[in-house]
Amino acid sequence: MSEDKKTGRGRAEEWWQTSIIEMRPGVIRLRGYEIQDLIGRVSFPAMIWLMLRGELPSEEQAALLGIALGAAVDHGPQAPSIAIARMAATCGVGINNAMASAINVLGDVHGGAGEQALSFYGDIAAAMDGGTPLAQAVKTRLDRFFAEEKGYVPGLGHRFHPVDPRAPRLIELTREFAARKGKTIPLNIDGTTAVIYGELGFPPALTRGLFVLSRSVGILAHAWEQSQQGDRNKGPLPREWLWAYTGLPVRPFPDTE
Repeated sequence: MSEDKKTGRGRAEEWWQTSIIEMRPGVIRLRGYEIQDLIGRVSFPAMIWLMLRGELPSEEQAALLGIALGAAVDHGPQAPSIAIARMAATCGVGINNAMASAINVLGDVHGGAGEQALSFYGDIAAAMDGGTPLAQAVKTRLDRFFAEEKGYVPGLGHRFHPVDPRAPRLIELTREFAARKGKTIPLNIDGTTAVIYGELGFPPALTRGLFVLSRSVGILAHAWEQSQQGDRNKGPLPREWLWAYTGLPVRPFPDTE
């Protein structure tokens, strides 16, 4: 029977069909593995890999994924997502609401640079696969970036740190786990984690989700800490510091008589 003609239980079973989990009373299988066989034997990074990729990673792959995830867990209350989590917590909402509010701002500008960097590297790699020398492939992609886009080249520099303190250690570990001759690794967290995720075979779109998983740890920590401090309705600035008003000066209401 064709899919559009299925009815009853068959139609219901295919409504949310998935290859990720099999579950029924007394049974939970993830990607075909019994959950009881995974518990205590598989690390959290390895579980993330299994859920996303369908197979268990090697020990080195799981370790490198864990390194990348651990490097980006927090960047302090000056990071918009962290600040939002803390402000939400002062409004008396639950910790899940505070986390959701913060995660919702992790988009192209805040949180998306890793995905953009990996896509950028992918364009360069594709050109090299086509026979273009590395230097020319990089120049061509940079020329196109500056001609078509505005802003910062993904993976390069940092608005807060002259040198991102996380990057050198990530570069060192990346070279230990997955050295690639002739490749220059940009010196910021997004650029280096993009290299790691790329080396591990993750597509660019998934790297943003991996960043969300990573930063959720810091968001949770800050939301919980703030919820324990007893502040109420705490805005982005102290009460005595007001914003700069740039509108019209005070003026009388028009006489309507």
